[in-house]
Amino acid sequence: MNFDRTIARLIDHTILKPEAIREEVKAVCAEALRFEFASVCANAFWVPLLAGELRGSPVKVCTVAGFPLGATSTASKVAETSAALRDGAEEIDMVINIGALRGGENGVVEGDIRAVVAISHAQGAIVKVIIETALLTDEQKVLACRLAQAAGADFVKTSTGFSKSGATVEDIALMRRTVGPSMGVKASGGIRTLEDLRAMVAAGASRVGASASVRIMEATAGVPPV
Repeated sequence: MNFDRTIARLIDHTILKPEAIREEVKAVCAEALRFEFASVCANAFWVPLLAGELRGSPVKVCTVAGFPLGATSTASKVAETSAALRDGAEEIDMVINIGALRGGENGVVEGDIRAVVAISHAQGAIVKVIIETALLTDEQKVLACRLAQAAGADFVKTSTGFSKSGATVEDIALMRRTVGPSMGVKASGGIRTLEDLRAMVAAGASRVGASASVRIMEATAGVPPV
Protein backbone atom coordinates (compact mmCIF):
# COMPACT_ATOMS: atom_id res chain seq x y z
CA MET A 1 0.00 0.00 0.00
CA ASN A 2 1.38 3.41 -1.00
CA PHE A 3 1.25 5.94 1.80
CA ASP A 4 2.34 9.57 1.39
CA ARG A 5 5.64 9.66 3.27
CA THR A 6 5.89 13.44 2.90
CA ILE A 7 2.76 13.68 5.06
CA ALA A 8 4.21 11.22 7.57
CA ARG A 9 7.32 13.36 8.06
CA LEU A 10 5.11 16.24 9.22
CA ILE A 11 3.53 14.27 12.06
CA ASP A 12 4.48 13.94 15.70
CA HIS A 13 2.64 10.72 16.59
CA THR A 14 1.31 11.50 20.03
CA ILE A 15 0.30 9.55 23.13
CA LEU A 16 0.01 11.92 26.08
CA LYS A 17 -3.07 10.58 27.83
CA PRO A 18 -2.27 9.95 31.49
CA GLU A 19 -3.82 6.47 31.48
CA ALA A 20 -1.56 5.15 28.70
CA ILE A 21 0.04 1.80 29.52
CA ARG A 22 3.34 0.33 28.32
CA GLU A 23 1.76 -1.85 25.62
CA GLU A 24 -0.06 1.15 24.16
CA VAL A 25 3.11 3.24 24.04
CA LYS A 26 4.99 0.39 22.37
CA ALA A 27 2.17 0.08 19.82
CA VAL A 28 2.46 3.79 19.02
CA CYS A 29 6.20 3.35 18.50
CA ALA A 30 5.55 0.45 16.13
CA GLU A 31 3.10 2.60 14.17
CA ALA A 32 5.65 5.40 13.99
CA LEU A 33 8.28 3.02 12.64
CA ARG A 34 5.84 1.66 10.08
CA PHE A 35 4.95 5.08 8.68
CA GLU A 36 8.21 6.90 9.53
CA PHE A 37 6.57 9.74 11.40
CA ALA A 38 8.71 12.70 12.43
CA SER A 39 8.58 11.70 16.09
CA VAL A 40 6.72 9.95 18.86
CA CYS A 41 5.65 12.38 21.60
CA ALA A 42 4.91 10.89 25.02
CA ASN A 43 5.15 11.89 28.65
CA ALA A 44 8.65 11.89 30.15
CA PHE A 45 8.23 8.61 32.03
CA TRP A 46 8.13 6.83 28.67
CA VAL A 47 11.25 8.42 27.16
CA PRO A 48 13.56 5.46 27.94
CA LEU A 49 11.04 3.12 26.31
CA LEU A 50 10.74 5.38 23.26
CA ALA A 51 14.51 5.63 22.96
CA GLY A 52 14.82 1.85 22.95
CA GLU A 53 11.96 1.20 20.55
CA LEU A 54 12.98 3.91 18.06
CA ARG A 55 16.77 3.43 18.19
CA GLY A 56 18.37 3.36 14.75
CA SER A 57 15.32 4.81 13.02
CA PRO A 58 14.65 8.32 11.65
CA VAL A 59 11.78 8.73 14.12
CA LYS A 60 12.73 11.18 16.88
CA VAL A 61 12.01 10.84 20.60
CA CYS A 62 9.83 13.75 21.72
CA THR A 63 8.58 14.58 25.21
CA VAL A 64 6.99 17.44 27.14
CA ALA A 65 8.07 19.80 29.94
CA GLY A 66 5.89 21.92 32.21
CA PHE A 67 2.98 19.96 30.79
CA PRO A 68 0.08 20.61 30.54
CA LEU A 69 -0.35 23.82 32.58
CA GLY A 70 2.98 25.60 32.13
CA ALA A 71 2.76 26.87 35.71
CA THR A 72 5.77 25.04 37.14
CA SER A 73 8.98 26.90 37.92
CA THR A 74 11.73 27.43 35.40
CA ALA A 75 13.99 25.26 37.56
CA SER A 76 11.54 22.38 37.40
CA LYS A 77 11.16 22.69 33.63
CA VAL A 78 14.94 22.65 33.27
CA ALA A 79 15.18 19.62 35.56
CA GLU A 80 12.49 17.80 33.58
CA THR A 81 14.26 18.63 30.35
CA SER A 82 17.67 17.58 31.66
CA ALA A 83 16.35 14.20 32.82
CA ALA A 84 14.53 13.63 29.53
CA LEU A 85 17.65 14.44 27.53
CA ARG A 86 19.68 11.98 29.60
CA ASP A 87 17.02 9.35 28.89
CA GLY A 88 17.23 9.92 25.13
CA ALA A 89 14.82 12.74 24.25
CA GLU A 90 15.65 14.63 21.06
CA GLU A 91 12.74 17.07 20.97
CA ILE A 92 11.21 18.97 23.91
CA ASP A 93 7.70 20.45 23.75
CA MET A 94 7.53 22.90 26.66
CA VAL A 95 4.54 24.91 27.89
CA ILE A 96 5.04 28.62 28.50
CA ASN A 97 4.13 30.28 31.77
CA ILE A 98 0.68 31.28 30.55
CA GLY A 99 -0.24 33.33 33.60
CA ALA A 100 2.99 35.31 33.42
CA LEU A 101 2.33 36.06 29.75
CA ARG A 102 -1.24 37.20 30.43
CA GLY A 103 0.01 39.31 33.34
CA GLY A 104 2.57 41.15 31.25
CA GLU A 105 5.64 39.51 32.83
CA ASN A 106 7.43 39.19 29.52
CA GLY A 107 10.88 38.73 31.04
CA VAL A 108 9.65 35.76 33.06
CA VAL A 109 8.20 34.11 29.97
CA GLU A 110 11.27 34.68 27.81
CA GLY A 111 13.64 33.59 30.56
CA ASP A 112 11.61 30.42 31.13
CA ILE A 113 11.88 29.49 27.46
CA ARG A 114 15.50 30.54 27.16
CA ALA A 115 16.56 28.26 30.03
CA VAL A 116 14.95 25.20 28.43
CA VAL A 117 16.34 26.12 25.01
CA ALA A 118 19.87 26.48 26.39
CA ILE A 119 20.05 23.04 27.96
CA SER A 120 18.28 21.42 24.99
CA HIS A 121 20.45 23.00 22.30
CA ALA A 122 23.58 22.08 24.27
CA GLN A 123 22.53 18.44 23.84
CA GLY A 124 21.50 18.81 20.20
CA ALA A 125 17.77 18.72 20.94
CA ILE A 126 15.15 21.10 19.54
CA VAL A 127 12.48 22.98 21.49
CA LYS A 128 8.85 23.54 20.55
CA VAL A 129 7.10 26.17 22.68
CA ILE A 130 3.44 25.51 23.44
CA ILE A 131 1.63 28.83 23.83
CA GLU A 132 -1.89 27.39 24.49
CA THR A 133 -3.75 29.60 22.03
CA ALA A 134 -7.18 28.77 23.49
CA LEU A 135 -6.32 30.86 26.57
CA LEU A 136 -4.88 33.90 24.75
CA THR A 137 -6.03 36.91 22.77
CA ASP A 138 -4.56 37.42 19.31
CA GLU A 139 -2.25 40.09 20.73
CA GLN A 140 -1.03 37.67 23.40
CA LYS A 141 -0.50 34.94 20.80
CA VAL A 142 1.70 37.31 18.78
CA LEU A 143 3.62 38.30 21.92
CA ALA A 144 4.14 34.66 22.93
CA CYS A 145 5.51 33.83 19.49
CA ARG A 146 7.87 36.79 19.56
CA LEU A 147 9.17 35.90 23.02
CA ALA A 148 9.73 32.27 21.95
CA GLN A 149 11.59 33.45 18.88
CA ALA A 150 13.71 35.87 20.91
CA ALA A 151 14.56 33.05 23.33
CA GLY A 152 15.93 30.92 20.49
CA ALA A 153 13.21 28.26 20.31
CA ASP A 154 12.89 26.17 17.16
CA PHE A 155 9.09 25.98 16.94
CA VAL A 156 5.99 27.60 18.33
CA LYS A 157 3.08 25.26 18.93
CA THR A 158 -0.60 25.98 19.37
CA SER A 159 -1.84 23.70 22.11
CA THR A 160 -1.38 20.97 24.66
CA GLY A 161 -4.61 19.26 23.64
CA PHE A 162 -5.71 19.47 27.28
CA SER A 163 -7.25 22.94 27.30
CA LYS A 164 -10.54 24.36 25.99
CA SER A 165 -9.74 23.82 22.32
CA GLY A 166 -6.89 22.97 19.97
CA ALA A 167 -5.39 24.27 16.77
CA THR A 168 -7.26 26.47 14.33
CA VAL A 169 -6.32 27.51 10.81
CA GLU A 170 -6.60 31.15 11.89
CA ASP A 171 -4.13 30.70 14.75
CA ILE A 172 -1.63 28.85 12.55
CA ALA A 173 -1.79 31.65 9.96
CA LEU A 174 -1.30 34.27 12.68
CA MET A 175 1.66 32.40 14.18
CA ARG A 176 3.29 31.93 10.78
CA ARG A 177 2.89 35.62 9.94
CA THR A 178 4.45 36.49 13.29
CA VAL A 179 7.54 34.26 13.18
CA GLY A 180 8.16 34.36 9.43
CA PRO A 181 9.72 31.54 7.42
CA SER A 182 12.71 30.81 9.63
CA MET A 183 10.91 29.17 12.57
CA GLY A 184 8.76 26.06 12.79
CA VAL A 185 5.04 26.24 13.55
CA LYS A 186 3.34 23.18 15.02
CA ALA A 187 -0.42 22.62 14.97
CA SER A 188 -1.69 20.39 17.76
CA GLY A 189 -5.06 19.54 19.25
CA GLY A 190 -8.10 18.29 17.36
CA ILE A 191 -6.36 17.28 14.13
CA ARG A 192 -8.11 14.04 13.25
CA THR A 193 -8.32 13.83 9.45
CA LEU A 194 -6.12 14.26 6.39
CA GLU A 195 -8.24 17.28 5.50
CA ASP A 196 -7.51 18.81 8.91
CA LEU A 197 -3.79 18.28 8.41
CA ARG A 198 -3.76 19.73 4.91
CA ALA A 199 -5.63 22.81 6.10
CA MET A 200 -3.07 23.39 8.84
CA VAL A 201 -0.15 22.96 6.45
CA ALA A 202 -1.75 25.32 3.94
CA ALA A 203 -2.06 27.90 6.72
CA GLY A 204 1.63 27.62 7.57
CA ALA A 205 2.18 24.61 9.84
CA SER A 206 5.46 22.76 9.38
CA ARG A 207 4.70 20.06 11.96
CA VAL A 208 1.44 18.54 13.20
CA GLY A 209 0.80 16.74 16.47
CA ALA A 210 -1.86 14.04 16.25
CA SER A 211 -3.00 10.84 17.91
CA ALA A 212 -5.12 9.97 14.85
CA SER A 213 -1.96 9.69 12.77
CA VAL A 214 -2.64 6.17 11.46
CA ARG A 215 -6.08 7.15 10.19
CA ILE A 216 -4.55 10.21 8.53
CA MET A 217 -1.93 8.08 6.80
CA GLU A 218 -4.44 5.49 5.68
CA ALA A 219 -6.40 8.30 4.06
CA THR A 220 -3.35 9.16 1.96
CA ALA A 221 -3.60 5.67 0.46
CA GLY A 222 -7.34 5.86 -0.01
CA VAL A 223 -8.21 3.49 2.84
CA PRO A 224 -11.76 4.30 4.03
CA PRO A 225 -12.10 5.18 7.72
CA VAL A 226 -13.48 2.51 10.02
